[in-house]
Amino acid sequence: MAICKDLINNEILHLVIVGHVDHGKSTVIGRLLCDTNSLPLGKLENLKKQCKNNSKIFEYAFLLDALKDEQSQGITIDTARVFFQSKNRKYLILDAPGHIEFLKNMVSGAAKAEAALLVIDAFEGVQENTKRHAYILSLLGVKQIAIVINKMDLIDYSESKYHQIVKEMGSFLKKLDITAQNYIPISAFYGENLILKSSQMSWYQGESILSQLDSFEANQALENLDLRLPVQDIYKFTNFGDQERLIVGSILSGQLKVDDEIHFYPSGKKTKVQSIPQYPNQQKLIGKTGESIAFTMSEQIYISRGELVVKATDKPPQVSSSILVNLFYMGCDLISLGDEFDFKIMSSKVKAKLIEIKNIFDSSNLTSIKRKTVKENDIVECILELSEPIAFDCHSSHPLSSRFVIVKNYEICGGGNIKSKVESTNSKQIDQKIKRNLKWENSQITKRDRSLKYNQESKLILITGPKDSGKKPLAKKIEKELFEQGKFVYFLGIGNVLYGVDADIKSGTDNRAEHLRRYFEVLYLLLDTGLIVVTTVIDLSDSEIEQLKVGLGDVEVVRLEQVST
Repeated sequence: MAICKDLINNEILHLVIVGHVDHGKSTVIGRLLCDTNSLPLGKLENLKKQCKNNSKIFEYAFLLDALKDEQSQGITIDTARVFFQSKNRKYLILDAPGHIEFLKNMVSGAAKAEAALLVIDAFEGVQENTKRHAYILSLLGVKQIAIVINKMDLIDYSESKYHQIVKEMGSFLKKLDITAQNYIPISAFYGENLILKSSQMSWYQGESILSQLDSFEANQALENLDLRLPVQDIYKFTNFGDQERLIVGSILSGQLKVDDEIHFYPSGKKTKVQSIPQYPNQQKLIGKTGESIAFTMSEQIYISRGELVVKATDKPPQVSSSILVNLFYMGCDLISLGDEFDFKIMSSKVKAKLIEIKNIFDSSNLTSIKRKTVKENDIVECILELSEPIAFDCHSSHPLSSRFVIVKNYEICGGGNIKSKVESTNSKQIDQKIKRNLKWENSQITKRDRSLKYNQESKLILITGPKDSGKKPLAKKIEKELFEQGKFVYFLGIGNVLYGVDADIKSGTDNRAEHLRRYFEVLYLLLDTGLIVVTTVIDLSDSEIEQLKVGLGDVEVVRLEQVST
């Protein structure tokens, strides 16, 4: 079969294939590759020859062996990525594992899927793991799903058995608010209903697998959504005195154009896209959904990994440090209230604590369970408290930017989506900071103008350490030396803020967050004037210093600890 050169929009559809172990996922893909001539020349013949020489029965699934020991174990133990083409378009197919202990791989494998095939063995029927796979697909927001009922040859292509499976699976999917686009009866090994309609099942009038794949919609719908671009990294080039920053990341949805005004969340910073460079010496005018791009900013603001880029004209994401989530738990250890783990969403990573369990469901039948602890394969509706605010969308409005995983002991132990933000004690402060940055009135004099005029970059020199460790004398000495060098510099002790701006609030640990917020705001104003600010404060934690850096903008923080006179 010759591949057509004029593919529809040259589009690529990301497809995940899931199902219980040994239900034939890899065989389906292997047979598709063979029947569409998508294999390298001689690959099939060489594999058949190897099987014959080793007295081993040939299986199409062997074409997808991603690991050396996979054939001997007889299970797919890694998410295999396969490029494949029909006459109409290209596909990136993800063959996700079926064993419960490997579901964590499927979560990462299915995370970028636009459509899914859920494979069921006609002889074995619907299994518990089949339902768990269906739930995870719904959790990830995959709406385009077709059910593939494989191994029909083992039940003599029985129409009644086919309808029995359709009824059982359809009833379960209805609970998940999912409607399968098709239920396709096939025999992957014999190629029945894969490319062409099967003569063995004349009673079936629906699509073949290939026809069904071509009917799925690719990511045009994502391009019509608001821009969502998680910041993966920031590169800064300073060899020749250039302060330009290059922001890099992959576009989840929408488009980014040169001259677009953009906002960063959760910080609330704003700037314009100056350029979208391409290696080695080219420029783009637009970045599209699915592309990994780099762009420069018209104003060099301080941005950190994990920020979410949104166009100023688009609907902003939610920002919160307390969230209501649906969680599919896959860890071996029980978890209960107060337990902590790493929380990863898009390119952001924070600490999370389980503070409330609202409901627990059995993933095999979605029945409610009354229990105070969460165990493996439980579905949990719960509230998580995060160590710092994150930007996200609710699952109902934008599934791609609501998906997350949790990690404990360096292993993924669960995944899910965010239902909504939960109001917390710092919600008001978070909203105020974002509003301050978005509403900030910029002067006609840019930071770059001030830097060139003053012959210096605005910087914060932060000296922190235990009480009576000599912080203030050192800070004042640095201020004097910089002043004598002709620098525009100012010393600010936290006491200057505590007994002035903070005079209306009591001192003590209960008010520490508000003291620091006001202290950071004063620093923000001073740094915006182009000054070098030297300041002292007792024992700032790592998280407080990170909040300081994100909140203050384009500054560098020098942290000195355990200072002695």
